[in-house]
Amino acid sequence: MTTNPNSEKSVLITGCSSGIGRAIAPYLAKNGFTVFASVRKDADFEKLRQLNDPNLIPVCPLDLTRPSDIPPVMETIQAELQRRGQAGLYALINNAGNGMVAPVEMMDVDAFQNVLQTRLVGPVALVQACLPLLRQGGGRILWIMTPAIIPIKYVGSIHACDFAANCIARTLDIELDTWHIPVIQIRCGGIDTADAPMSDAFIESVLQHPRGDLYREAMLKWAKGISEFDQKRTPLEKVGQVVMSALNARTPKRYYSVGHMAGMAALIELMPQNFMDKILKNRS
Repeated sequence: MTTNPNSEKSVLITGCSSGIGRAIAPYLAKNGFTVFASVRKDADFEKLRQLNDPNLIPVCPLDLTRPSDIPPVMETIQAELQRRGQAGLYALINNAGNGMVAPVEMMDVDAFQNVLQTRLVGPVALVQACLPLLRQGGGRILWIMTPAIIPIKYVGSIHACDFAANCIARTLDIELDTWHIPVIQIRCGGIDTADAPMSDAFIESVLQHPRGDLYREAMLKWAKGISEFDQKRTPLEKVGQVVMSALNARTPKRYYSVGHMAGMAALIELMPQNFMDKILKNRS
């Protein structure tokens, strides 16, 4: 009988209540990984539990805006690893994310602080907590983010975090080389998640800002382009396949691209910054 090579590997994935995390957690579990799938709410914990996959272990609560959630989660993981006879974590997959759509002038600063905590500060705290287990497990860190470090109007709250996450990931990759812990970016373009389509009502709610009329024409034009973009999004399953490749590669690449326009975004990123910004302005 052939043993599944992934059966001794455990991964922790954040943000598994919906979207990419909700798709890749069961996918990796079905392919033999022990998957610790973290969520913030009891209802989402129960939905994952009801999948009845012995390799899928829901973990709740893990809200990355609350550092106090991290120690109990790590205790749960350590206990389960010990029960299963596994030496450490094979991977941490930083996936949890949120964001807002608004011009920087109109961004809710309190909401932006929440985005920073969820997409950047919380993941750094989680990396710190997981590194002892990752060293034991000969592990790696995957960071799921937008497809390139380029400025895209109206989604600055998301891309600003990913600019910083790119720096943190690359810095970690250098600092952790002593222990052969690679830090890998999974750069996602247009992915067909349930919350991807943007409604006219949502745009109108943004434009209710006292200065909304200044951006009305430009934002409505932008929203129309996003609506067309939504029709070309890549199925969620593709992300799971790319993540699996990054997990199983003996020598993984530091960047993987998946999703509509991800390759084009990566190409634009290679251009000189002034030239890149000019192209992006001309597309406005």
